[in-house]
Amino acid sequence: MKLNILFEDQDILVVEKPAGIESQTAKSFEPDMVSEIKKHINNISTKKEQPYVGVIHRLDKPVGGVMVYAKSQSMAEALSRQVSGHQMEKIYYAVVCGKPVENFGTYVDYLWKDGKNNCSKIVEKGIKGAKPAELDYWVVDYRVLDGNELSLLKIRLKTGRHHQIRVQMAGHGTPLWGDRKYNPEFQGFLSKEHVALFASGLTFTHPLTKKSMSFSIKPDNGIFTHFSWGDVF
Repeated sequence: MKLNILFEDQDILVVEKPAGIESQTAKSFEPDMVSEIKKHINNISTKKEQPYVGVIHRLDKPVGGVMVYAKSQSMAEALSRQVSGHQMEKIYYAVVCGKPVENFGTYVDYLWKDGKNNCSKIVEKGIKGAKPAELDYWVVDYRVLDGNELSLLKIRLKTGRHHQIRVQMAGHGTPLWGDRKYNPEFQGFLSKEHVALFASGLTFTHPLTKKSMSFSIKPDNGIFTHFSWGDVF
């Protein structure tokens, strides 16, 4: 596996996570991002000790996109504070079945995580364990492909809940294309295509230099290739 590194210095590493790869250490023998980054650091470093790789945020296994990792505990703590303080901006693109009622809007829901079944669901505010989930969305393009009404959405994630985008989009009537967990049309359907969700943009402040850093990648495969992106990229 060859890493697509977008930025690297002695403190942090910004990289594209491919869809189908775990963003943290995997329990199986399959490749994962932490192991691959450690291999990379070992290849370029003369130090003999095991390199530190701090996981700051996560992407679901079937979701690809931009991620930042820390090379020390102090950097990890600083970046994690930006996440918890909502100072790290995350932009996603998704292809959903159908079209939202409005061309842009905000979804605010309460999500409850079912750890036993590895899924989340929208619940009432007072439910024990329910956490607020918020995102903004914009309709970028709309197409009818093979009889399927599909929309390309730009999404700004304001909170980082378990499966948040997938759950909220499904809950509001526009489940993600290819989502075998939350889209009834794909449940039990075997497909090589991953869920149509991509972490396209990431903006944060470098903990040491204090410079604002922004990275973006355009998804260029699968169902995404059927849409017009206009001046988005």
